[in-house]
Amino acid sequence: MGIYADQVLPRLIDKLCGAKDMTVLRERAVEGLHGTVLEIGFGSGLNVPVYPPEVERVHAVDPAVVGRKLAAKRIAASKVPIDFVGLDGQQIPLPNASCDTALSTYTLCTIPDPGRALAEVFRVLKPGGTFHFVEHGLAPDAEVVRKQHKYEPLNKRLAGGCHLTREHWALLEAAGFELDRRTAEYGKGPKPYAFHYIGMARKPA
Repeated sequence: MGIYADQVLPRLIDKLCGAKDMTVLRERAVEGLHGTVLEIGFGSGLNVPVYPPEVERVHAVDPAVVGRKLAAKRIAASKVPIDFVGLDGQQIPLPNASCDTALSTYTLCTIPDPGRALAEVFRVLKPGGTFHFVEHGLAPDAEVVRKQHKYEPLNKRLAGGCHLTREHWALLEAAGFELDRRTAEYGKGPKPYAFHYIGMARKPA
C-alpha cells in the first residue's frame, strides 16, 4: 500500500474525522443501534464512544492495521465487546441474518464497489434490521457538483480512494433498503467535501 496509505493516512483520518462537528453527526447516525451490530469501516474506533447503551456486541470490518492500533484505547475503554471479523466490506464473513443493526460512517465513499458492500450488509442483517449511516457525497447544487467532479481524481489519490460524487439514497434503494430516516445537509468545511447524507435504512421484514 505504501508508507503514506498504510501509515500516514489512517492517522490523518483519525484526527480529521475526530473533529467535534463530525462527532455530532456520528451521534445522530448511531441513534437506534441495538443488539448485535455490524460496523463496516470501523477505522480507529471513532464511533465507539457514541454507541448507544442498547448495543450488545459489535462485529467490526476494516482493512487498516494501523487503524486497529489507534482504536485500541477506545476499545479497551468500551463496555461493548468488539471483535474484528473481516478486512473487506465487500465480502463479510458472517452468516445470513446474523445482525440486528449495522453502521457505516464515512466508509461508502471509499469502498471500490459500494453496491456490493451494501448487498453484503443487506444479507447479514435480520429481516426488519436497520442500517445507520453518515456519509459525504454528491451535492444538490450544480456549481458544487462541478467542483466535486473536478476534485475527485486527486481526492481519490490523497484520501484512500474517497469519492465525492456518490449519491447514497440511490445506492441504498438499489440494494433493496427502504429509507426510514434521511437528512441531507452541508456540514462545516468546503462544500464539495461537506455534503452529508445522514439516516437509517431498513431491510424489509
